[in-house]
Amino acid sequence: MNISSSRRRFLQQLGLATGALATSSIAGAQNVIVPPNLGTGKIIVPDPNKIGPSTSFPARAAGAKYMGGFRAPKLDKVKVAFVGVGKRGVSHVNQMAVIDGAEIVGICDVYDDLAKRSADIVEKKTGKRPETFSGSETAYIDMMKKVKPDAVIICPSWEWHSKITCDVMKLGAHAFVEVPMAVSIKELWEIVDTSEKTQKHCMQMENCNYGREELLYLNMVRQGVIGDLLHGEAAYIHDLRSEMDEVERGTGSWRTYHYSKRNGNVYPTHGLGPVAQYMNLARKDDNFGRLVSFSSPAIGRKRHAQAKFPADHKWNKLEFNCGDINNALIKTTMGRTILVQWDETSPRPYSRINLIQGTLGTLTGFPTRVAGLNLGDGNFHRWIQGGELDAIYDKYDHPLWKRVGDLATKMGGHGGMDYLMLFRMIECLRNGEPMDQNVYEGAFWCAVSELTEKSVAQGGMPVVFPDFTRGDWKTTEPLGVIQ
Repeated sequence: MNISSSRRRFLQQLGLATGALATSSIAGAQNVIVPPNLGTGKIIVPDPNKIGPSTSFPARAAGAKYMGGFRAPKLDKVKVAFVGVGKRGVSHVNQMAVIDGAEIVGICDVYDDLAKRSADIVEKKTGKRPETFSGSETAYIDMMKKVKPDAVIICPSWEWHSKITCDVMKLGAHAFVEVPMAVSIKELWEIVDTSEKTQKHCMQMENCNYGREELLYLNMVRQGVIGDLLHGEAAYIHDLRSEMDEVERGTGSWRTYHYSKRNGNVYPTHGLGPVAQYMNLARKDDNFGRLVSFSSPAIGRKRHAQAKFPADHKWNKLEFNCGDINNALIKTTMGRTILVQWDETSPRPYSRINLIQGTLGTLTGFPTRVAGLNLGDGNFHRWIQGGELDAIYDKYDHPLWKRVGDLATKMGGHGGMDYLMLFRMIECLRNGEPMDQNVYEGAFWCAVSELTEKSVAQGGMPVVFPDFTRGDWKTTEPLGVIQ
């Protein structure tokens, strides 16, 4: 009897508490009870009616101009230089050497043998040998002053991306930087400010926006095939533990430390870039608002190090803090949602998910498959995939892929997307067109890294995106279907 009475009182009290929460405004909540491990005290809960990026941002410098839709003067021939020609950079050299209208004039790397290797490739393909620069971390400054390139492709380790990107713009060249453009929001603001001051293009080289599937879906979305967009899912699922074996000059020699120093999504843009462009984020229609994020425990890297290396190896002395998998949920200005997932540690197949969902259907990847009221026979309870996709490609294949896709596939580079990206960079510079990806898009996509780290550190609390456009995203036209 006493137990039953106590239970009734408890339920009555619980009902009063939940009722009070249900009738109170979240926007007006001042003291929210949270579990002890998340801390105590006053929690600021975002206003659900104000879910856009932050309206607080530094003023644009005197003389600086907004770069959304920026067109640089046309170039008959584009003089191209490279900074960093290791595993990634040398593949770009190999393809850029044969793109019409591009001339490779300079190659720089800390390691002389790598610079000369790329120069050999260019000489073999073109008959002209570019000058090489090496021997120090700032040898690229000498290269810039001597060969005076129009555009520089930047592919060193991540911690150098922002500095070199800003330097080459200040020294008169357009900057094209490998993923990620920068590793902190402070660096992203520096890149944005420098681009605006110098009136030089700065494009993060997000190659996945040029995949055949991604271009197909962009074309379908633009044609309204899946109706009004509601939700997207993006990922970078790629087991890269083997990179830890590259102890000396390989990617693992520097990338491994990021799993120790950080805890969030350290590489968000391969999956996010295409989904963001489907949704026109940072381009007139919609923008990033806020996100919440959680990480799993950090287990896989430590166990890999224990299994592969001696007990006294540096990887076994390193404390891995970055969760094996990170999940983030983004809310956009229009109220749409994007799930962003990252996992470079777990033994699972590669995936970028690449899902975009609308009121009339859904398109997704890995494997490519589509469903919707306007697709096939309209039976959206089953996927159209495999050989059935031939009709979809016949009807909706992107014009750019139809024009260059065969050559891009032949040239290689992640199924042709790398070549197509480089091709478009040169084409835009020669024609005086805006870049397919502007500096602000790269900044928003990369900002996910630091924002997930902040949200994880706060137990999953919402964090707001900075507005790198200073409100001008509302004037930038969405990326069209390039012919």
